[in-house]
Amino acid sequence: MALGLVLMIGGFVLIAVDYRPYDIPTASMSPTLQVGDTVLARKVDGGSVGRGDVVVFRDQAWGGQLMVKRVVAVGGDTVATTREDRRLTVNGQPVDEPYLADQGPKGGDSFSVTVPPGRLFLLGDNRQGSLDSRTHLEVDGGTVPADGVEARVEATLLPFGRTGLLDRTAAFDGLAGPKAGSPGPLAPAAYATVGGAALIIVVCAVSGVAGLARRFRREDAAS
Repeated sequence: MALGLVLMIGGFVLIAVDYRPYDIPTASMSPTLQVGDTVLARKVDGGSVGRGDVVVFRDQAWGGQLMVKRVVAVGGDTVATTREDRRLTVNGQPVDEPYLADQGPKGGDSFSVTVPPGRLFLLGDNRQGSLDSRTHLEVDGGTVPADGVEARVEATLLPFGRTGLLDRTAAFDGLAGPKAGSPGPLAPAAYATVGGAALIIVVCAVSGVAGLARRFRREDAAS
């Protein structure tokens, strides 16, 4: 039972210290994240995130509210899209983004932004329904300070039908520079917590059965 307690408490503490839950209020990150989802995000320094990471951030120029978007460009990058095909390019290289929602008919605004050092360009996966860096192009090219990042989303917690780790995207791996981060200790910590709890239950059940067996043996001997 002691091992079970250690695993359960250790895993729980690790999750509680490193991770925070956040609610998703809009469809701007659909289909990756849905309205009403509760996600778990690991606290990270904004300078450690890479292209493709889904981050929780706050920027006063965007109203000061916590928001969740995907990093598509970092300091020094030139990020662009054209009206003809709306395909994202970073430093002149087209990026295939398998996580995007259906973008509907071609058309819309084009842009080209060179991201200043220490800043990030962020977009929603639902490009037709997201207020993101494209909406704020007139302020620092729509970029946000990297130190405004509070956490990197690593899993969906609720609803239970969608519980699971967020897939790491390889969409930007062909580019030099920071890439999407690998998952943190969430999975092993969760396994330790659940496994520890299960071990405690099994030990308690076995101890209870053994106690009943000893009691029956004593009663049989007395009779």
